[in-house]
Amino acid sequence: MNYEIVLVSACLIGVNCRHDGGHAYCPEVFDDLFNRHFLPVCPEQLGGLPTPRIPANIEGGDGREVWQGLARVINKAGEDVTNAFLKGAKEALCIAQTAKAKKAILKDHSPSCGCQAIYRQEGLVRGVGVTAAILAENGLEVVSELGDPVLVNRIQADK
Repeated sequence: MNYEIVLVSACLIGVNCRHDGGHAYCPEVFDDLFNRHFLPVCPEQLGGLPTPRIPANIEGGDGREVWQGLARVINKAGEDVTNAFLKGAKEALCIAQTAKAKKAILKDHSPSCGCQAIYRQEGLVRGVGVTAAILAENGLEVVSELGDPVLVNRIQADK
């Protein structure tokens, strides 16, 4: 059997896994995946964080810099949750590789899944999340729920 498996941010298909305990259901993503094989993941839950949880931002860069040890993920209570974000991203990558997924549709603006922009202390800025960075670095086509792959694909082009 030959078919494509797509990794997808679980919140986009209605799973209540966001920091506030809700979801970010996106009917366009759900419709796109309707007759396809997909695996929903929430990297923050995979990293051991609870739902709901204290919101977090990347400080000092974006997901690429987190992997380089140049930036950290800090929640609104001031706690460093970088290790949980790294662990969850590694687990998402493991799932993608095990399933031989070639594409991921991720929730933009998230410190894990952001493809074009992430929230930092100063607000919304261009950048990628921790999971988006490692998936792109390992050859997956990573796009946001809006289908925009521009920023993440630049990571692959820089390799």
